[in-house]
Amino acid sequence: MNESYNEIRNRMQELVTLLNQANLSYEQKNVEIMSNFTYDKLYDELKKLEEDSGVILADSPTQKVGYEVVSELEKERHEKPMLSLDKTKDPVALADWLGANKGLLSWKMDGLTVVLTYEEGQLVKAVTRGNGEIGEVITQNAKHFKNLPLTIPFKGKLILRGEAVISYAAFEKINETIGDADAKYKNPRNLCSGSVRQLDSKVTASRNVNVFIFALVQMEGMNFKFRHQEFEYLRELGFEVVEERAVDQKNIQEEIINFKNKIVTNEYPSDGLVLILDDIAYGESLGLTSKFPRNAIAFKWQDEEAETTLREIEWSPSRTGLINPVAIFDPVELEGTTVSRASVHNVSVMQELGLGIGDKIKVYKANMIIPQISENLTRSGNISVPERCPLCGQETRLQDDDGVKVLYCTNPGCAAKKIKSFALFTSRDAFNIEGLSEATLEKLAEHHVIATYSDIFSLKYHRNTIVDMKGFGEKSYKKLQEAAEKAKKITPEKFIYSLGIPNIGLSTAKLIVKEYGSNIRKLLNLSAMELSSVEGIGDVIAEAYEEFFRKPSNIKLVNDLLYRAKVEIIESPLSAGEKPAEGGASLAGITAVITGSLNHFGNRSELKDIIENAGGKVTGSVTKKTDFLINNDITSNSSKNQKAKELGVEIISEDDFIKKFSINV
Repeated sequence: MNESYNEIRNRMQELVTLLNQANLSYEQKNVEIMSNFTYDKLYDELKKLEEDSGVILADSPTQKVGYEVVSELEKERHEKPMLSLDKTKDPVALADWLGANKGLLSWKMDGLTVVLTYEEGQLVKAVTRGNGEIGEVITQNAKHFKNLPLTIPFKGKLILRGEAVISYAAFEKINETIGDADAKYKNPRNLCSGSVRQLDSKVTASRNVNVFIFALVQMEGMNFKFRHQEFEYLRELGFEVVEERAVDQKNIQEEIINFKNKIVTNEYPSDGLVLILDDIAYGESLGLTSKFPRNAIAFKWQDEEAETTLREIEWSPSRTGLINPVAIFDPVELEGTTVSRASVHNVSVMQELGLGIGDKIKVYKANMIIPQISENLTRSGNISVPERCPLCGQETRLQDDDGVKVLYCTNPGCAAKKIKSFALFTSRDAFNIEGLSEATLEKLAEHHVIATYSDIFSLKYHRNTIVDMKGFGEKSYKKLQEAAEKAKKITPEKFIYSLGIPNIGLSTAKLIVKEYGSNIRKLLNLSAMELSSVEGIGDVIAEAYEEFFRKPSNIKLVNDLLYRAKVEIIESPLSAGEKPAEGGASLAGITAVITGSLNHFGNRSELKDIIENAGGKVTGSVTKKTDFLINNDITSNSSKNQKAKELGVEIISEDDFIKKFSINV
């Protein structure tokens, strides 16, 4: 009996240690040392052992909520502890939990929970969830959330809980501005956490953080009987509330499916659903446990798994020298798409899974989007870490980074370290050179055709080499040369963005050009003080910009482009102030949202540029401030169309937009 107890206790201690290490790495260091699937499996095992044994060890993650506060922000204790929710992955169990009651089913948004306090109609305080008892005061940062009203018509004390989130589109856009591959954010949740918990609120303002309310904590002088009444009133006050659906036993399964079908096109990340009882008094009468309230429950998606065979581990070098393992396996269907690749994150995860060529593995999509390996059924562990970089052939180094094993290429001149920079330089929002994919750039680097940006405009000197490259020929060579020649004329904002200056994305480059004009020499010599005076640009960004152009190597890089490659900086429409759109009417003061596929424009970015150059503004979500939603499928039942109809926002087709504003296409 004692031996059995000791075995159980030892296993519990092992699980506590593993799970806390995973939490620390993920929440505070932005490093994933185990998959979500593995974490949930180990967490459930620990919880079951605790329930069966009646023992809960100190520091057990089942008794903790959220991250530990480690930043320099002011701390504050919550008036009421912020508990997490019990959860299930079984739709039937979710329906059984609801019973004969009515409930509200909504997204469980994947961001950072914040508590917002209003007094006399003004936002007076915002605090992060923190560890559930003590949070960080982020009031000044919250005032820069894109959709949060600072003033509301309700004058009594109001306390709300909401989820601060960053859209997938904003996440990708911000990551594009980060030159260091290792410094790129792993997912929107990590980016949101870092953005909300900033010491410089100007950084928060540049990150396009939105907040969606999911709970009313206190509303002085107001008593609602049902949750849906609370949500309706909060919307009337100007808040964006999580999308919810009224459910009962008749429609709950149907609504779960409806939410599931929207995941792939959902603008913001979510990791499941929340079901809360609609009757407030009844829900509160149920009380709570030490960790969970009894009036709500979380539903996590039952991951669709597929069994397949691991065929290869591809070692993928990055521009910083980090070499990441990528699993290549027999194609399988998951969530309606064919999947054959999954990131393994790092050497630690690969070894934890015991991966080997020919192993039978199970794969799934985390949050129904990102392919992951959930389990290795055979665990042969026959894969060795390469001693040479797969691209340059130089020695690799396996090192321990805070308990995580990572592999690096030791060659400072490795071509892989330049590919991501070249990819940004040639991308659509920069020089827009057609045909120069990362694969093509890798081949050009391997054959010593390109070593610096200006080399891209000297392809005529390497005709024979390019023609002889595998998969190329005379026709491919001519297309590349013509595309590079065509790209030599570029606006100053795209030129600045192309250089890969830390924290300088296209939107920031546009702010600079709009303020200081198109004279490239003037733009390259701006001081940090001049830049920080531009609304939307903080001290950190301004200093990074000035520092970039102080370095002799960067000065040479720019001069080579302007004088050796003869790149021509053309007048930007931004520097001329608000202009009609491509010869049409002015869009000054107009706020638009674009969704769906386009017929007359190459992509949404192209249409967005036209609107912004004409003085308009393009946002990612429909709000009361939106003037119109551009969607060629006007009758669709998409979330944006539904929101537009709900708010009375006009929905127009692409053709309607072109006609209305006399756009030349």
